[in-house]
Amino acid sequence: MAGISQLLEKERVIAVVGASRNKDKYGYKVFHTLKEKSYRVYAVNPNASEIDGVRAYHSIKELPEKADLVIIVVPPHIAKKVVREAKEQGISNVWLQPGSEDEGVLALCKELSLNCIHGLCYIRDGLKTDFIL
Repeated sequence: MAGISQLLEKERVIAVVGASRNKDKYGYKVFHTLKEKSYRVYAVNPNASEIDGVRAYHSIKELPEKADLVIIVVPPHIAKKVVREAKEQGISNVWLQPGSEDEGVLALCKELSLNCIHGLCYIRDGLKTDFIL
């Protein structure tokens, strides 16, 4: 088992699904913060070609390399699709940001045997938590 800080130290490639061009949105803040901390991070947004000065991808299937962790910042009905795509791509770690989770998404993560962090916000809780995955 690993804590969030250990997970983020270990995972080399992070995808932020729901990354936003709008600097006021959490999707932008999560992506920008990870980028500023020098993580190898990819923005995923089907409606953007660039976010915060870097190329955005329409889905995790399009990424040039497999993500080790997917941070999800989209509504639950979209999060379900992202969780399925993560499993199909062989990604085992997902972090559902507040507002992305509901009982159906959590049940799907369990059904697919994904390591799922939920109930914690990257911006608010970041690496300060002792949550164990």
